[in-house]
Amino acid sequence: MVILSKKGFCLFLHIDIDSFFASAERSVNDSLKHIPICVGSRSNLEIFNKKRTYIKLMNENSGAFVTPVFYSDKHPKGISSQAQGKKTFESYFVDEIEGRKKIRGIVTTASYEARAFGVKTAMPIAQALQLCPNMTVVPSDYPLYHKLSHKIHAFMLAHIPKVEQYSIDEFFGDVSGWKKEEEVYAFAKELQAKILEHFDIPVSIGISKAKWIAKLATESAKPYGVYEVKDIDAYIENIPIKEFPGIGKGFQKRLGEHYISTLGDVKRHKSLFESWKKPGIQLYRRVTGTDNEGISTRSERKSIGISRTFDVIHDANEIKRRIMIMARHIIYMVMAIEANPTSYYLKIGYEYGVRSKKTLTVDRIFSEKLFKSMLTQMYAEIVQLDKGAIKLSLSVSNFSSQHKKTLSLMDFDEDLDEYNLSKEIQKLRERFGLDIVKTADEL
Repeated sequence: MVILSKKGFCLFLHIDIDSFFASAERSVNDSLKHIPICVGSRSNLEIFNKKRTYIKLMNENSGAFVTPVFYSDKHPKGISSQAQGKKTFESYFVDEIEGRKKIRGIVTTASYEARAFGVKTAMPIAQALQLCPNMTVVPSDYPLYHKLSHKIHAFMLAHIPKVEQYSIDEFFGDVSGWKKEEEVYAFAKELQAKILEHFDIPVSIGISKAKWIAKLATESAKPYGVYEVKDIDAYIENIPIKEFPGIGKGFQKRLGEHYISTLGDVKRHKSLFESWKKPGIQLYRRVTGTDNEGISTRSERKSIGISRTFDVIHDANEIKRRIMIMARHIIYMVMAIEANPTSYYLKIGYEYGVRSKKTLTVDRIFSEKLFKSMLTQMYAEIVQLDKGAIKLSLSVSNFSSQHKKTLSLMDFDEDLDEYNLSKEIQKLRERFGLDIVKTADEL
């Protein structure tokens, strides 16, 4: 991360796409404009199919905070997705169980028209439709969102000297020394208008001399507005602590024990935050706009993970098969960025809130054989045979190239051979789809 001199003059923009997924759908379908809509999604269980699904990875936005998307552009019979037509509400969200129809899925983004009825992100779609019966529910199209985010990022790079992609729908821009303070508001309005004209996508923009205050200011700008913070102390005085990025429910409770409820209260408790060492000091500086943090133009991915939720499964062998399939997807992502993770994580969610998890660290060269063998061992240690599983989560982290770890010499030759084999398999998967090569434990 770039740290700016305290003496330097800083000026930041935070650009946030309004209701991004809904806005993206409206940009390709005018009939969705000015009516209550939401974009919904379901846990993608297509990866568990035993037939070929031609799954590929979309990872154009390679920043640390942009989630890769697995997608299939072909039907198992070879029919393209365009020939099949777009997913419909009935085909995507409605399941028929014992002759009764049940609406599945959750809201991923709601338009402001839908939010007026109480529709919120992560709400079950069935509940959202009770609140807003006339709402149009659109099945998610993640390849569209990623491509659009990638194009908007490129557009911003052509208009702002330094740009950081913070998430799929958020960007920081550093205009320090490029735009004068009295010019920046007009520039932000002009950028906002250009994005709308070029992409038919509305954005809100926050402006401040401090990076994280600019992000906070965007909330004051929504929807489709520009808000400039000129006096940080006055601006933060009465803002609730929950509004600041990075202050979660746990930390809110901790602050509440010290009668700290607003960001202004935070500013008045400097010594308390300093007593909490690095995390407390960092938060205090960000809240008060004294952090001097600059734009991070390139972020290395620190972990890679995948999770899936499904109807209850009691068959331990089927649970293990699904773990191995999800492992193949992680292996593909790891090989694509040429990383060497040394920490593996497996978590199984069972019925009634029961969870089992295991972390394993191995200082060895990553390969498909090694990863799957370690997962098999981890699964055997945490499986609960008397309970039904409803969610699986896998991740890898602690990339050896980032932490300069010394890899084990005992298994080096064998691991190197397996790594080279994994590279050859990767080439086949990149060309013919992620499921062109499967191991026996996936069948």
